Amino acid sequence: MKTILITGAAGDIGTHLRRELAGKYVLKVSDLRSLKKMNKEEKFVRADISKFADALRITRGVDAIVHLGGYSIEGPWDTILQSNIVGCHNLFEAAYRQGVKRVVFASSNHAVGFYRRDQTIDHRVYPKPDSRYGVSKVFGEALASLYADKYGMEMFCMRIGNVNPVPIDKRRLAILFTPRDLAQLVTIGIEHPDIRFEIVYGVSKNKRSWYDNSNAYRLGYKPQDDSEIFAADILRREQPGDPTAEQYQGGMFVVAEEIPNPAPLPRKVNKKAKKNAKKKARKKKRK
Repeated sequence: MKTILITGAAGDIGTHLRRELAGKYVLKVSDLRSLKKMNKEEKFVRADISKFADALRITRGVDAIVHLGGYSIEGPWDTILQSNIVGCHNLFEAAYRQGVKRVVFASSNHAVGFYRRDQTIDHRVYPKPDSRYGVSKVFGEALASLYADKYGMEMFCMRIGNVNPVPIDKRRLAILFTPRDLAQLVTIGIEHPDIRFEIVYGVSKNKRSWYDNSNAYRLGYKPQDDSEIFAADILRREQPGDPTAEQYQGGMFVVAEEIPNPAPLPRKVNKKAKKNAKKKARKKKRK
């Protein structure tokens, strides 16, 4: 049985995925935060992937990696830089040094969020990120391409929509990605023998989808779910939103400067960040 490392395992997507993959793989799960519940077959390793030593430590002895770790919303540039850009580079470089060829990378619909909702796009469109967060996902895809072409790694990038059993608003009718469809696509990313570098959309087979996901279907993806069964109820409750956000696939990310973090860092980490910020401020004053 293959051993799979899942970074960002404490987040919502990681929690859904761990449940769906339980028993199919030996799961080595990692996060900066503690996991609320764990299966007895899982092995938890705490790590901060913005530190290369941590990335090197957690990638040792695994057959493939599902990289979900990072800052998952629009926020301060320094936070996104460390979590999603430095952290992503550290993870890919550590995988390369440890001889782990296969990486499933959680990219995002926000890498292309400035396409309009009246457009249908596929995996070959030019990136149009809607946020600093979206920029970090474009970086991750480009870095995955480099490691595939230059170092022979096998990189599977999923532009994930919204992972949830049920969509919560009109926008998410287009981008719903149910947990069982998530698990199916991740399994393809881990197991398909002919992957070198691929971009697919992490969405279910939604009637209202903005994506031509034929590249995923070419690799054998057969999504089971369609958000349309929830449409009538959601549309009845939907309230008018920001007129600019309503034009674009990225929704509020196209107008927001920062979105409240649904999964704040542990207090110890926050204290350390504040301490470092104070040190930098003192150094600037001396100059």
